[in-house]
Amino acid sequence: MAGSKHKGNGHDPRHVTETPDVSHIKNVDVTHEASDVNVSGVLKFVLGLTFLGVFVFVLMWGMFRLLNAQETEKEPPAGPMAMTEQERLPPLPRLQAAKGFEVKLENGETVNLENKEPDAEYRVLREQWDRRLNCKFEGGAIDTRVYCVSIEKAMDDVLKSGLPARNNAGKPAEGAPPTAWSSGRVSGQGNQ
Repeated sequence: MAGSKHKGNGHDPRHVTETPDVSHIKNVDVTHEASDVNVSGVLKFVLGLTFLGVFVFVLMWGMFRLLNAQETEKEPPAGPMAMTEQERLPPLPRLQAAKGFEVKLENGETVNLENKEPDAEYRVLREQWDRRLNCKFEGGAIDTRVYCVSIEKAMDDVLKSGLPARNNAGKPAEGAPPTAWSSGRVSGQGNQ
């Protein structure tokens, strides 16, 4: 067997991976093979499955509403010693996302922050602080109880009136004892 070359099924092994040339085969009568995929059948199946899914969803939703209503009717009324909703809340201060967590603003309005994101309280208070800082009140009305000057107007007023300055440019008066700021040095013409 040495030296013999096995040719397998009689074909040359160099041409095993080559695709045969079929460009000479042409059939003008066949443009689409109907047995590959039945498009209308697939579309009908998808539409039927969608309709069935929606129908089952509506049916289950109605069933749960019915069962929930039956259970609600069976509940006995609350006893005379039962706590009210407000009495069941934990004492103040309440944690964020706890039932009854709210912020009371300066104008007396309360903002319910129950089950809100953690930074909701900060955003509500920050809006209130910004309104106060910039003298912007609800509806553009100015609150007469609070004296308010916007930052821009206050800076303009200071620039117009000027800032007060110390005389002698911070030097101590003659004969005054040294201060903590002078580190014990006494300036004067008599000391050398």
